[in-house]
Amino acid sequence: MPECCGPATVVFDRSLTEYDFGPAHPMSPIRVDLTMRLAEELGVLDHGLRTVPAPIADEARIATVHDPRLIAAVERAGTVPGVLDEEFGLGTDDNPTFRNMHHAAAHIVGASVEAFRQVWTGESLHSVSIAGGLHHAMRDRASGFCIYNDVAVGIQYLLDQGAERVAYVDIDVHHGDGVERIFWDDPRVLTISLHETGQMLFPGTGFPNDAGGPEARGSAVNVALPPGTGDAGWLRAFHAVVPPLLREFDPEVLVTQHGCDSHIEDPLAHLMLTVDGQRAAYLALHELAHEVAGGRWVVTGGGGYALVEVVPRAWTHLLAIVGGRPLDPATDTPDGWRAYVRDGLQRTPPYRMTDGRNPAWRDWSEGYDPETWLDRAIHATRTEIFPWHGLDPLP
Repeated sequence: MPECCGPATVVFDRSLTEYDFGPAHPMSPIRVDLTMRLAEELGVLDHGLRTVPAPIADEARIATVHDPRLIAAVERAGTVPGVLDEEFGLGTDDNPTFRNMHHAAAHIVGASVEAFRQVWTGESLHSVSIAGGLHHAMRDRASGFCIYNDVAVGIQYLLDQGAERVAYVDIDVHHGDGVERIFWDDPRVLTISLHETGQMLFPGTGFPNDAGGPEARGSAVNVALPPGTGDAGWLRAFHAVVPPLLREFDPEVLVTQHGCDSHIEDPLAHLMLTVDGQRAAYLALHELAHEVAGGRWVVTGGGGYALVEVVPRAWTHLLAIVGGRPLDPATDTPDGWRAYVRDGLQRTPPYRMTDGRNPAWRDWSEGYDPETWLDRAIHATRTEIFPWHGLDPLP
């Protein structure tokens, strides 16, 4: 793992957990709270990773990406919770309204934009907004638990500051449709999403031939993975697609979204990764940030609905990697954190930071098997996208 040659930060304060759709909703803010508590007790926040406060984005910043009518609708919905506004995707099962919703969503945007600012200005080499990564929100509507698209607002900030090439890699189990669509026809932004196929999972998009608009063909990259894909298959797909494209695109900044709902225990999807496989992906992205972007790396959270069992461990590994001091997977979870989970949540905590796996994969250069769904999916993406970048799609 490359050493950090500059400071690393996490943008966070406890009030970010006010983004709360209610006790019955899958995306409980407890997952963020438990992550930060675990990271703190393991010393991750004391070594190499400085915490900076999260500002609240103003309407002008949000409107660099979002339709002002959506912003107004969110503000209205936050004053009278429970009102259905289907035009803007509000009040649905996915996006129920809650009091002060605009404030909470703008706080997530502000936290992520601060992470982008930290990296662009050089105040931090790496910066993470662990509560961010709300990648489904579209310009004119909320979608998939996401009111505003903090990632897209952050990328737009970079473009407005003069960035000419920004690469975005999304490893959430769901297609990163909002970010892709917002920059669909902008050749300055390369979006890469590895996700469970839309044939099986929300939002039902993200196929290999979804490759960008007429002015930006090849700028949208989608790897639609079959259900049941585990560590070996996922890492095989990642390494067959992501590193060659990033090396060719040569971004000034690497932006990554780290939804950990690809885990085998996640209740909303059907991939079969372990925490160990996810950790391997984080390490690979960190190495790529140093290789292709001079270490300039903006990191966000994302999905993840095994609130106690998976998210805190996965994202604590992520925070440790961002801070330049990866945790030994065999590390035990701290007694104090376990007690908080048992006594405060009446849940059984995981006892180790590992699922006991040693992720390994077969490199694409060794050839592919057209009889397997996984290899056909990888081959379809390479065949569609690689020629646009002057790369050979064949092994």
